Amino acid sequence: MSSSTAADPAFGTDRPRRHSLARAARILSRAQQSTRPLLRAAIDTLPGQLRLMAGYHLGWWDADGVPTVAEAGKGLRPALVLAAARTAGCPPSDAVHAAAAVELVHNFTLVHDDIMDGDPVRRGRPTVWRVWGVDDAVLAGDALHSLAVWTLADAPAAALPGIARLEEAVIELCLGQHHDCAFETIAEVSVEQCLETLRHKGSALLGCACALGALCADAPPDMVETLDRFGRELGVAFQLVDDLMGIWGDPARTGKPVGSDLMRHKRSLPVVMALESASPAGRELAELYACDRPLDGPSAARAADLVARAGGKRWAQAESIRHLRAAQSCLAGYRNAHDLLELAECVVHRDR
Repeated sequence: MSSSTAADPAFGTDRPRRHSLARAARILSRAQQSTRPLLRAAIDTLPGQLRLMAGYHLGWWDADGVPTVAEAGKGLRPALVLAAARTAGCPPSDAVHAAAAVELVHNFTLVHDDIMDGDPVRRGRPTVWRVWGVDDAVLAGDALHSLAVWTLADAPAAALPGIARLEEAVIELCLGQHHDCAFETIAEVSVEQCLETLRHKGSALLGCACALGALCADAPPDMVETLDRFGRELGVAFQLVDDLMGIWGDPARTGKPVGSDLMRHKRSLPVVMALESASPAGRELAELYACDRPLDGPSAARAADLVARAGGKRWAQAESIRHLRAAQSCLAGYRNAHDLLELAECVVHRDR
């Protein structure tokens, strides 16, 4: 399975795009600097092993609590909160509690996703459940969720409406995860079913992040909903790129073993589109996926080639761009949306 290349629309590396990605990287870095003290303060309130597991998951220390320089997450969601607040006319500093809350919820979902998916590695090292076991990992995720609500309660302008919005997004995430798990036991899943699941699981929190930024600025309801819609469209694009990287991404960049999604027969959107193609490659892929045991390395490499030959890769790349354009169109007329637009480009043209 090849790494991403400059020829791939979802992984482009031309010079203007590199400049755009560099600007987005600076926005992400500023957001991390703004939210890190609040995140550290929140995690430090956890007792004993809950604190140890949460900080380990966030890349701050190893399993013994020794500080490390392990790779952390991208910090996209808090950056979206702060950028949306700026777009709505308030200083990003007024939205930092909301930004930290969204990041805590995101990491709660990652800890639980790793358990349900059986993923042994995240960001290049063992997942929480692999180190401490399933029971403790579930509790660590629950603690992160509780910290998110507690943190958002201190938001200057958006505490009550923000908490309601955040918890509504969590329920959507749960619904999407339920469907995602159910698909693994269903013989046939359609592209539309996958897209509907993605709108819940992949888009809800990005939409919530943007809406929270607007709420922190006391923006009018129509602007809150427009920014929510921007985030949701961007969330679809984000998940499509994630699906592409789950098959063709560089493990050194993604932090996950190459082909891990294919090995466990995951029905990601490129795969489902390939299976629906009625092409010879799609039929051969269906035979591979009908196997009742995980695919080995060579079989996963063959599956990746079949997905591409059946059109799944090309379709997912085109769809990610289409949803990027839909997100961008939501911001027409907003003069202070530069940071949101830069982050949107970063979502589609990233390599991790």
